[in-house]
Parts: sequence; structure tokens; C-alpha cells
Amino acid sequence: MKKELISIIVSCYNEEESLPLFYDEIIKVAKQMNKMDFEFLFVNDGSKDKTLEILRKLSKKDKRVKYISFSRNFGKEAAMFAGLEKAKGDYITLMDADLQDPPALLPQMYKVIKDEGYDSVGTRRVTRKGEPIIRSFFARMFYKLINKMSKIEMVDGARDYRLMTRQVVNSIISLQEYNRYSKGLFSFVGYNTKWLEYENVERVAGETKWSFWKLFKYAIEGIVAFTTVPLTIATIMGLLCFVIAIIFIIFIFVKTMIYGDPVSGWPSLACIIIFCSGIQLFCLGIIGQYLAKTYLETKKRPIYIVKETEEDNKK
Repeated sequence: MKKELISIIVSCYNEEESLPLFYDEIIKVAKQMNKMDFEFLFVNDGSKDKTLEILRKLSKKDKRVKYISFSRNFGKEAAMFAGLEKAKGDYITLMDADLQDPPALLPQMYKVIKDEGYDSVGTRRVTRKGEPIIRSFFARMFYKLINKMSKIEMVDGARDYRLMTRQVVNSIISLQEYNRYSKGLFSFVGYNTKWLEYENVERVAGETKWSFWKLFKYAIEGIVAFTTVPLTIATIMGLLCFVIAIIFIIFIFVKTMIYGDPVSGWPSLACIIIFCSGIQLFCLGIIGQYLAKTYLETKKRPIYIVKETEEDNKK
């Protein structure tokens, strides 16, 4: 009887320190789950260090190791999508090479799908130990905000680390949009998902590639991708400013008629002009974000470009 295949997709960007440690850990899990076949699919997202060299060596050492190397850095979202497209497994999981996604959870995740009938098993951190306090605060606020604005539920603390059936992955691959926000896409496709909770694990080696600014931009991506509420807010703010302006016009007219002093009060008028101008620029910025995403989608550029795979390494 043919064994079921599990594809493990690992996005890599400058992970030369973490890769050997990750490989050792995932091999231990593969030995533990010896009734399954494994495919280790690494996606090199334009790394500048020796990540690609390590992947070449691993692919020659272990035939289960496969890799995709991009022509440049396209971002983690593109790397995950490329891995999902190439994966051949009956079950597919996404992991980070820094071991913040504990490979030891994989047997439990597989057992949940097989025994309990779930289509997907996701993981979420119940603590943010080791993260800066400010970053943790804004992360929690982001999830509260987007869950109020979007019809798609985003789970606070959810990781990209999840085990999915082939049917779930095929549904995700069918979403060919250029501007990708995977946490939202996982929720969008639906299916029965069970969440496993664990305490935050710090990186085993190297440094995080996610600065506060990158996380902020990623949060904006998520909001723009899964809700149009900001456009409604912009409309409401515009109407509010219009009403305030009418009130002030009436106030100034009445004051002039009674006191005959149309000149005084210019500082307050200047403040009002600056305030209204700020509101206008803010609303234009919101509209601009949606127009920019539409512009990028209409160009139909590829989500990623592959420069090399393990097949090229065999030549």
C-alpha cells in the first residue's frame, strides 16, 4: 500500500544559521512518523547569504529535499504560494526555518486531521514572550481592528504554520491574486479548522526579518485586502468635515451681522483649514491604497520568478 505524502514548505530568507538546525529537527519528526513519506520543499526568497549553497548540499544528501530559488526577494507571501503550487503531498504544511514553528507539533496535527475529521489544523501563540512590548500591543490591536471591520475572522496569534489537506491547498492555489495576505486567504477559503495553542518560541538562530515598519505595512496589506471599511470611513469623515464647515459658515455670518467684525478669528480659521486639509489628504491616502492594489492586479505580473530548482542542481 502506498504511503501518504506530507509536503513541508519552508520559506527561507538569509537563514544559513537556522537551516542545519531546522533540518536536524524535521528529520527527527520524519523518523517518528515513519508510516508517512515526506517531501521537504524549501523556497529561497532571494537570500544574500549561503542559504542557497546549503540547500544545494541538502538536496544532494537527501533526495526528499527539494528547493525553489527566486531570482530576487519577492517576499514571504510569494514564497509560500510558490511552495503550495509545487508541493505534491496529500497533506501540506507551512513552516519557518527559525524553529519558531515547533516541528514536534506535526504528529499531533496529523492525528487531528485523520482522527477528528478536520480539513486543516492551525497553530496560534497564546503568549508573545520575547517580543517587544510595543510590537505585541500593536499586534493585538490590529487583530481587534480587522475583526471588527472584516467579515473574515482573523485569529489573534495565528501562525502561518498549519497542516492542510490537498483539497484546502487546491482552494488556496486557485486564488491567484497578486497582493496576497495568507492569514486572510486561509480564513476566506473556509473548511473546518482546529487551532492548537502553544507558548511563543524564540528564534533558534539569526535575527528576525520583520521590523516594526514591515509589520505595519503588512497590517495595511491585510486591511486593504479584506475590507472596504476604510473607504466608508473616508466618506464619513468627508461628510463630517462638510457639516462642520457649514456650521462655521453660519456662525461667522451670524457673528458678522451682530458684531460687524469679520476680521478677527483668523488663527482659528487657519487651524480649521489645516485640519480639513489633513482630513482630505488622509482620505486620499486611503483611496490611493485601494487604487494602488487595483493597479498592481491589472498588470498581471507574476507573483514570483524562479531562477533555480533542485533539478538544475543535478545537471
